Amino acid sequence: MSNSESFDAFYAARAPRLVRNIYLRTGDATRAEDSVQEAFVRAWRRWDRLENDDPVGWVTTVAWRLAIRDWRRTLREAAARLGLEARSREHIRPPDELLHLHQALAKLTPAQRDVLVLHYFEDMPVRDVSKLLGMPEGTVKSHLSRGRDALREALALGGATT
Repeated sequence: MSNSESFDAFYAARAPRLVRNIYLRTGDATRAEDSVQEAFVRAWRRWDRLENDDPVGWVTTVAWRLAIRDWRRTLREAAARLGLEARSREHIRPPDELLHLHQALAKLTPAQRDVLVLHYFEDMPVRDVSKLLGMPEGTVKSHLSRGRDALREALALGGATT
């Protein structure tokens, strides 16, 4: 399989899932898509080195960091325009089940939300989640346990609706 074919297969297998996972964390489909696309562009540029290493972890980390950077830039711009009417922007509407899940996840603490999305939706082992988020493995496990309970309650009580 050529480099181009292996990258295309990797992209097809991972990109939709990563977009979904970043959307679940940020609630912004456009930001999720932009971050993932940029991460894959960067991965393509170094595919010779990444292909035999850990491309999943690398692309996931880069996409998350890009989403966070974009979020921070958006906050700075909003603060600079305080008092001005926000310009309208067309958003991509995700499927209802993702909206419902995002609303339930939004009721969790940011740390619980992060570890749940990375562990369950990105299939990252606790060790990798710990490394990516810079927290001890025991803390990740605690957030997973409490986050599962809180998410179960939010979904069972219909707490995912606003």
